[in-house]
Amino acid sequence: MEKVKKEKNEIWEWTKALIIALLIAVVIRYFLFTPIVVDGESMMPTLKDGDKMIVNKIGYRLGEPKRFDIVVFHAPEGKDYIKRVIGLPGEHIEYKDDQLYINGEPIDEPYLDEYKSQLSEGQLTQDFTLQDIDPSLDVIPEGYVFVMGDNRRFSKDSRHIGVVSEDEIIGSTSVVFWPLSEIKIVK
Repeated sequence: MEKVKKEKNEIWEWTKALIIALLIAVVIRYFLFTPIVVDGESMMPTLKDGDKMIVNKIGYRLGEPKRFDIVVFHAPEGKDYIKRVIGLPGEHIEYKDDQLYINGEPIDEPYLDEYKSQLSEGQLTQDFTLQDIDPSLDVIPEGYVFVMGDNRRFSKDSRHIGVVSEDEIIGSTSVVFWPLSEIKIVK
């Protein structure tokens, strides 16, 4: 009789431990971090199609997006996009001769150097101003960011979908965890 009671107690303890572990996993997955798979080549060469990454969902609850953060956001088509923050609220952005200008000042984009060096002709980023994208905008509105993919010639980003509401941003990502041979932190 004592042995049966001990076995039932042990089963109950294991059940409680599994339930607690499951609850912790759910909280982590839905509120703190979530995996995402890169779909497409819009962030090449920084990210490759099929890379699996971890999205930090809590960072922007405590702070705001920073220039050049790689973010995941809900796009208008109902998909989640991965892009890089280029422009912040209150800024005027422009590209001229493959150079980013923010409020008239040239800004370096070192993450594009490798890609630019591989070009045999033309520019990586075609010239445009914020007004070319949306004639009603002189600067990026409060609560919005301007995002672009690193593969500028083949990226559907703010040049096509407009500025992105910070409310649509799921989180930032910088850790590739799969494939194992490609584990890295991207910037």
